[in-house]
Amino acid sequence: MSALSNLRQRLYVALDPAARAKPGLSLLNWIFVAAILIGTLTCILATEHEVARGNETLFVRIELVLGVIFLIEYLARLWVAPEASGEGSAARKRLRFVCSASAVVDLIVIVATFGTLSSSNVQMLRLFRLLRILRVAKLARMSLAMHDLWVAVTSRRYELLVTMAIAGFLVIVGATALFIVEGDIQPDRFGSIPRALWWSVVTLTTIGYGDVSPITPLGKAIASCIAIASVGFVAMPTGIMAAALSDAMQRNAHRHHDDERTE
Repeated sequence: MSALSNLRQRLYVALDPAARAKPGLSLLNWIFVAAILIGTLTCILATEHEVARGNETLFVRIELVLGVIFLIEYLARLWVAPEASGEGSAARKRLRFVCSASAVVDLIVIVATFGTLSSSNVQMLRLFRLLRILRVAKLARMSLAMHDLWVAVTSRRYELLVTMAIAGFLVIVGATALFIVEGDIQPDRFGSIPRALWWSVVTLTTIGYGDVSPITPLGKAIASCIAIASVGFVAMPTGIMAAALSDAMQRNAHRHHDDERTE
């Protein structure tokens, strides 16, 4: 193995937590985590005029440094992409990386960071600043627990789809019923099914803002039925997600146990 290939392999292991022999993040990834947190905090503070006023140059310098760091990270991941497992040539693996969701987020963050420094359009500048919040999404790549949780959730996608189907049915039925009962009485709130959908969604999710509510006895009876049904609806996805999280934690525990036995 040439020195360049050896360097690429070592860099790949440092960048991908799943490729490490020991669980946890490498020092390089911890540096990127710190950069992500600093960048997210900077983006949030920049929206507060009292903090940003007089510190514009400091914020620009921080963004410039972070932009360079994330650009180097992106290029490094592109370079080491051929080391990833799976079939295909080096070019195909690099193309697969560029088209992946995580790489697209990385590219958006980089464009948003440098776009903030170069754009003179106020609306575009505001958009770029908001897009930098996506940096926090990069943390998921560096967490094996997030990967395990994603696998556990996708394994229960059928149950979640059934839950969403039931929710959609209840939302539409509730909105239609209130449109029929209260549409003529409160046309501004229930005058159409789309208008009634706001009340139906708020009720089904048990939020209950109180800005829209039925006033007739029949409307209140229907609302009561929807509210009672929503209790079970909210519990269903909560139970599914709790089971998925439990599976992820058990999988991590078994992995750590196996690693300790191997050592």
